Amino acid sequence: MSVSVLSFTRPLDGVSGLLQVASLLGFALLLLKAAQLYLHRQWLLKAVQHFPSPPSHWLFGHIQEVGRELQKLQKRAEKYPCASPRWLWGNKVILEVYDPDYMKVILGRSGYSLLLLNGQKWFQHRRMLTPAFHYDILKPYVWLMADSVHVMLDKWEDLIRQNSYLEIFEHVSLMTLGTIMKCAFSYKGSHQAERSSYIQAIQDLSNLFFSRVRNAFHQNDIIYKLTPEGRWNHRACQLAHRHTDRVIKLRKAQLQEEGALEKVRSKRHLDFLDILLFARTEDGSSLSDKDLRAEVDTSMFEGHDTTASGISWVLYTLATHPEHQQMCRQEIQILLGDGASITWDHLDQMPYTTMCIKEALRLYPPVPVFCHLSCSKK
Repeated sequence: MSVSVLSFTRPLDGVSGLLQVASLLGFALLLLKAAQLYLHRQWLLKAVQHFPSPPSHWLFGHIQEVGRELQKLQKRAEKYPCASPRWLWGNKVILEVYDPDYMKVILGRSGYSLLLLNGQKWFQHRRMLTPAFHYDILKPYVWLMADSVHVMLDKWEDLIRQNSYLEIFEHVSLMTLGTIMKCAFSYKGSHQAERSSYIQAIQDLSNLFFSRVRNAFHQNDIIYKLTPEGRWNHRACQLAHRHTDRVIKLRKAQLQEEGALEKVRSKRHLDFLDILLFARTEDGSSLSDKDLRAEVDTSMFEGHDTTASGISWVLYTLATHPEHQQMCRQEIQILLGDGASITWDHLDQMPYTTMCIKEALRLYPPVPVFCHLSCSKK
């Protein structure tokens, strides 16, 4: 009987010992991680010590300011000229720079941007895509833009009969998405007939980004991917990428049709997507699928979303200043006369309207901030 007891307790002792070792190992790793976070925070404190900022919590930083960026940034710029650190969490800090001379120094250093490639690759892509924005290729797009606007305005007339007010941002987004699809991606069709799943995905990604910034537990990529919001973010990304892939695939198929390739090559100026598809790197190879999708993603998102935001804020500022709105209306009515659509030649004959647009964009810039990630600790 005693033998069986001894043989039964030894495995328990072994399990207990393993648990103790695992606990010690886990505690040691926790201490190591805490030491790494502490040293990283000390390095960050030293890096931004010459830039004053409002008091921050050692763990939560200035996270309470998230959601009121423009108002807080204006107050910061008044109180702390040139630049000021904003702590997102205990070991994450953003140096907010709003002085032109400081910006020149920062942008002159190597780094990664959310929308820009780095180094030689960025230079190659910029040189390759510059022809897509030549004046001569933009001129014939004006009538396409005007046509998209007319479709949107016709929808508004129908909707206004049903209700006295209208939330315009989604409609403007559909209009700008349809415009860039026609102008830059040779797409034939309309995006304004119904609610776009792509636009919804972009809005979801924007909301999820700010939601993640506010949550301490979502800062780790692995943990975030396991959360409901992380899975939602993944689905939205996949949906946006599928939309991009469909556009690229459709254009490739169109170029395979008989005579289409020669017809496109004979054009004096190629559309944005055609330039990407025909582009060759220095070694003679075409752009990789990853590079192609990245450029189309950036152009499609930035091309429609920021434009829609800018247009919506312009309409808002004019609506809140009816005297200036009336002066813009009179200027355009005199210019168009019989009600013809805007043409390229009209664009430099609207000085007052142009000033109002620029002032609205100054007050409410579609992209009030952009990020530049340092590549080294030097």
